[in-house]
Amino acid sequence: MAELGSGYWALSPLFIMLICVSLCSAGCPCTDPSLCEPINSTRDSEVLVFYTRGENWKFYDWSQVTTIALFGKYDPQLLCFAHLKGARLVLKGDVPLQDIVDPNNRTSWIAQKVELAKSQFMDGINLDIEQSVLKGSPEYYGLTALVQETTEAFHREIPGSQVTFDVAWCPDCVDGRCYNYTGIAESCDFIFVMSYDEQSQIWTECEAGANSPLNKTISGYEKFIQLGIEPKKLVMGVPWYGYDYPCLELFQDNKCTIKEVPFRGAPCSDAAGRQIPYSKIMKQVNSSLTGRLWDDVQKSPFYNYKDAKGQLHQVWYDDPVSISLKSAYVKIHGLRGIGMWNGDLLDYSRNPIAETQTKSMWNALKGQGN
Repeated sequence: MAELGSGYWALSPLFIMLICVSLCSAGCPCTDPSLCEPINSTRDSEVLVFYTRGENWKFYDWSQVTTIALFGKYDPQLLCFAHLKGARLVLKGDVPLQDIVDPNNRTSWIAQKVELAKSQFMDGINLDIEQSVLKGSPEYYGLTALVQETTEAFHREIPGSQVTFDVAWCPDCVDGRCYNYTGIAESCDFIFVMSYDEQSQIWTECEAGANSPLNKTISGYEKFIQLGIEPKKLVMGVPWYGYDYPCLELFQDNKCTIKEVPFRGAPCSDAAGRQIPYSKIMKQVNSSLTGRLWDDVQKSPFYNYKDAKGQLHQVWYDDPVSISLKSAYVKIHGLRGIGMWNGDLLDYSRNPIAETQTKSMWNALKGQGN
């Protein structure tokens, strides 16, 4: 065998290129190895979709999607398709905060996530840490450092990668999450504001209400911006699900009192109800006692129904009309974009009615309500 430094093959640029292509494409699940390269481009407006299960992703509106946050099983076909469409596929990142107060533990956790992203040819990470934190606590500083160090590591190791962080609908210590919001927003590429579950802490009367009331939602963004966070660092998250509340009593004015279920200090919460996907809501609303009703204060639809046992329920949800009002705010106030929890809560069957309903929900992200 010839020595490494001698002979035509050792010197041939073609041979060197072939070796490089072979090594670079090793393990790539895509037919086209270029689809395993990280996405470097950015679009004017972000649409972040949380993926949770199945193959519904095949029916997403890919003309809009910019990022898929992987909250379900890794699917190499999804990776290849997302990259083909110019969209990022990013990891989910969650860790007990007490585990990353120690800098060495932080470094180790971040290194593991970077290597996982590399091995799966992914484009970054979405940090979804929804634990309660006291301001000024070790966890408070540890979380801020985690976001900064994660961003630095991913940007260094995967050029063009994206690091994002999920926050509650308002920075006022919602659910005990007293985070360093300005420091976190400054460190990462953008924060995804979860403008839903806004009844997680009910401090007034225990009654059913909108999951994402417009006035409350907008007040949250105003507070983020008042903190000095640039609108272009904010992506609005909207819900593709609602809450089904059993009513202790349902009054003629549609006030539905609910069971007291405390949460993180509040006497009542949306835990008195259960989450219900938009696909199921659309199957139920027309046969309900009331059909679709509209609350003009909360700018949200709702309906009442009676279950098989005779129990009265009230369901609050978002539809193309309520979502379009929110997406209009995104455009008018220059937010970075919009997204939803989650992309798999619509009906992607080939039923013509379902197809129309699903298309309308996607169009609502562009402010095209029906």
